[in-house]
Amino acid sequence: MTVTRVSVPVATRAPTGQTNAYVIGEDAAVLVDPGAVAEPLDAVVDDRSIAHVVVTHTHPDHVGGLDTYAARTDATVWARAGRTDRFVAATGVTPDATYSEGTVVPGEPGVTVLDLPGHAGDHVGFVTDGATLVGDAAVATGSVFVGAEDGDMRAYYTTLRRLIARDDDVVYPGHGDPITAPRRRLTELLAHRRDRERRVETAVREGARTADAIVAAAYDKDLTGVEDLARETVVAHLRKLDREGRVSWDGTTATP
Repeated sequence: MTVTRVSVPVATRAPTGQTNAYVIGEDAAVLVDPGAVAEPLDAVVDDRSIAHVVVTHTHPDHVGGLDTYAARTDATVWARAGRTDRFVAATGVTPDATYSEGTVVPGEPGVTVLDLPGHAGDHVGFVTDGATLVGDAAVATGSVFVGAEDGDMRAYYTTLRRLIARDDDVVYPGHGDPITAPRRRLTELLAHRRDRERRVETAVREGARTADAIVAAAYDKDLTGVEDLARETVVAHLRKLDREGRVSWDGTTATP
C-alpha cells in the first residue's frame, strides 16, 4: 500500500501554512484533500490513475483544488452523506456518490470511511492497511482547533478516544508530519483538551463570567493574533460543560 503525501500551500491559519493532500495507491488511486492546485500535486496526480476524490471535511483549505483535480482526472467525487449541500457550497462540484461510516471507497487498495466529528461537523477519516488519514482530528505537534462555530467539543473527545482505541501503526494528519506513535500522541491531545477544560471550569467557579474573562484566566500564554481562536475554543468548552451540567452557559454568561 502506497500513501503519498504532498503538502500544498493554502490560505490557512494552521502553523504550517500548508495542507497535506494524499494519494492512496497507484492504479485506481484515491486522492484525499486536494486543498489547492500546486505543481508538486500535479506531478503525483499525473503519475497515477486517480479513480476517486474524497475529503476529510469541507473547510476551504482542504477542498480548494477539488474542482480542478476532479475535472482533470474524471474521477468519481464523493461527499459525506447528508452533507452534500455543504459540499457543493464549498467546492462548486456536485458529488457523484456519498459515503457514511463504514463505506468502502473502492480502489487499489481502497479506503474505509470512519466518522471523526469534532473539528467539523462533516469530518471523517479514511482507513487503509494499518493507517488512518485523520484530516484535522490530530497533529504531530501543537493542538487541534475545535471552535464554537463549526466544532463540537464533546464529539471531538469521542473522536480522540476512538482513534486511541484503533491503535494504528501510523496516522496521517491534514497538516504537518505523519504521526508515527499515534496512541501516545492522541493520548497527549486528549490530555491537553482535558487540561484546558479544567482551566475553563475553574475560571467560571472562581468568578469569570464572560468568554473573554475566561480566556484571560484559562490561558497562560501570549495569544496575540489568535485571540479569536482562543475565544471560540473556550465557548466550545463551555457548551460541552453546559450540556454535562457542570456549568451554565447561556451564550453570553457563564455561572457555576
